[in-house]
Amino acid sequence: MTTDKNQIYIVDDDESVCRALKILLMTFGFNVDTFPSSEMFFSAIPNSTKGCLVMDIHMPGLDGWEALKQLIKSGSTRAVIIITADKNAHLKKQALDAGAIGLLQKPFNDQSLVDLVNLAF
Repeated sequence: MTTDKNQIYIVDDDESVCRALKILLMTFGFNVDTFPSSEMFFSAIPNSTKGCLVMDIHMPGLDGWEALKQLIKSGSTRAVIIITADKNAHLKKQALDAGAIGLLQKPFNDQSLVDLVNLAF
């Protein structure tokens, strides 16, 4: 795994989402690693590692909200983008208040994700 400024980590329990986002972001020149759970991400990637985290909210085990809280509490400065299939209109404000740099509701426009990732860097 690389740790340069173009590193993106995708955490989503849906393998097809991970695969599609990885292909998309790699076409824009990003290095991408995927994880099927927050627990696997935390066990594999040191807190001090730079990069951007794209994370689903609803996952078994440690969900996206709890993972985001854990990142903030740990002092991580890694940018976090929340993705979700939930259509609740208040989620964007909740995500921003929790420390994410943005929230995208699935299905989202590819360019919207790329724009947020570029903002993270």
